[in-house]
Amino acid sequence: MIRSDFHLHTSHSSDSKAPMESMILKAVDLGLTKICFTEHQDYDYPENDENFDFLLDIQTYKKELFTLKDKYKDHIQVLFGTEIGLMPTTYDKCRAFARSENFDFIIGSTHIVDQMDPYESIFFETYPGKQGLTRYLEVILENVQTYHDYCVYGHLDYAVRYCPDKNYHFVYKDYADLIEEILRTVIDDGKGIEVNTGGYKYGLGYPNPHPDILKRYRELGGEILTIGSDGHCPEHMAYDFSKLSDLLTSVGFRYYTVFKDQKPEFIKL
Repeated sequence: MIRSDFHLHTSHSSDSKAPMESMILKAVDLGLTKICFTEHQDYDYPENDENFDFLLDIQTYKKELFTLKDKYKDHIQVLFGTEIGLMPTTYDKCRAFARSENFDFIIGSTHIVDQMDPYESIFFETYPGKQGLTRYLEVILENVQTYHDYCVYGHLDYAVRYCPDKNYHFVYKDYADLIEEILRTVIDDGKGIEVNTGGYKYGLGYPNPHPDILKRYRELGGEILTIGSDGHCPEHMAYDFSKLSDLLTSVGFRYYTVFKDQKPEFIKL
């Protein structure tokens, strides 16, 4: 069983109301041995109906995390992380933030493309169907070619979750050139990617990224692979982790990865 969840949000992120302690207690109940909180930091997030700003109060976050880390140290290892939303216009801010704290783990993610989140309907109205994921991947490629202060790249095909076209299905060959350039860049930079089980929660039938992307990542020599639920509440922690061991071994992986002090440790599946 995979016993580490390395993508979690609490009330320190704009899109969660979950108290941090409730997440820790759930993790202990689930039998997890390590968790990493990865609260959002998304500079210049566009205006939205929910009034989310995705700006992290780092000192308040740190104070609670390290208090609870000590309180539950005999039950579970709690690690200090963040998920930084990357855009070409905010690299300098993101770089300064990433270097401002001794994070155990940093996820680099793309949430905003051309001032639009694929979560919002305007994105696929602007870039229908396949165009949406193509544009999303183009921005990821620019990010990984330019920005280096992260450990793994998050949910590489995040945009697929929100495509409103019910006839749309991800087909690897439609994006193969872009995806392979992204994966080669990540590997050459000594970074990794995550398996994000939010895809199961959104009804895709697979995690993000798609198993074909995971398979190609391994074929290209990719080894660093963290596991995260992207849970924003206790009931979504370790979401469908039971499906992952067989899936990952079927595409060539024998280990998954956890981080401390931004250094990877490989754990047998």
